[in-house]
Amino acid sequence: MNDKESGWKHKLVHELIEYWINVSYLTIFFSVFTSYRRIILVHYGISYANWGISLIKALVLAKVIMIGSLMHFGRNLEDRSLILPTFVKTFAFTLWVAFFAVVESAIHGFLHGKGMSGALDHLLIGGAYEFFARCLIVFCAFIPFFAFRELARVLCEGKLWELFFRRKPLTEIELGGCKKDKKAE
Repeated sequence: MNDKESGWKHKLVHELIEYWINVSYLTIFFSVFTSYRRIILVHYGISYANWGISLIKALVLAKVIMIGSLMHFGRNLEDRSLILPTFVKTFAFTLWVAFFAVVESAIHGFLHGKGMSGALDHLLIGGAYEFFARCLIVFCAFIPFFAFRELARVLCEGKLWELFFRRKPLTEIELGGCKKDKKAE
């Protein structure tokens, strides 16, 4: 019973840490674009102060990423070179986020009594170009995001963290692959 309970607690802590790392990365990335948008709009005399939107988007998007991970997007390519699962997951998760944007617009339309046509109108109110620009921003945010996740997966839990935050560099022996990977060879 204790092993089962400690396994559950370990998994919960691991998921929470992963979630907040995702939120932190996405908040920083979206804050950069919010700042850029603000600078552009100030040039035209338009005030823009939606700083909190970056955090809200990051909180939601991090959860969407975790749901997509549970659905095993791109996992069938994990035995290939890292570039392939990185870009496939980037593309798949971008589509996943776009799908959630459509669902969010549909819910918004229905809550305001406008039906499906109102939902589509809400989605395209900023224009189709803005929707695709947001998808492009998410795609660009996901490239390094999934590249690091794939690298961490290959190096095993904790090794990537050690590479970035340990005082002395890891030796080649310490960088060796996962024990489970060595058994497969």
